[in-house]
Amino acid sequence: MMNGLEQFVLRGNMPWTIRRDKPDYAYLKPAAECEPIVYPKPDGKLTFDRLSSVYISSANHEENQPSHLTLKDASVPVAINLAKYAGPEARYCPAGVYEFIKNDDGSDRLQINAANCVHCKTCDIKDPTQNIVWITPEGGGGPNYVGM
Repeated sequence: MMNGLEQFVLRGNMPWTIRRDKPDYAYLKPAAECEPIVYPKPDGKLTFDRLSSVYISSANHEENQPSHLTLKDASVPVAINLAKYAGPEARYCPAGVYEFIKNDDGSDRLQINAANCVHCKTCDIKDPTQNIVWITPEGGGGPNYVGM
């Protein structure tokens, strides 16, 4: 009945549908305007760390295939995203694919761990500069949710 109401009577205009006037990434505020959130540590019963959850997904990518995650401009993650937004890539990815690490000279750089990717495409949606390019990996690699 709900489907019929939505499709034929309301023509897809349900009152509880979230409508936005701009894309999701445009809503990200600069880090200076926000309070840091301190999350409790995973307890291993109800909450789990990222790497354990990625392990359960059975993500599988060929070792020698090109990365399916690329950057339009390699300087943007540090120069803009880290400087202005405190590096959201390291937080919005549920699989911990993106991490900022220090170089030997003390400068920062973004490391992409594409083998951990669970293909949720959050990076494609949430990146504030739209600098990350997600493409389908070669050979159908990715998560293998056996029990689903």
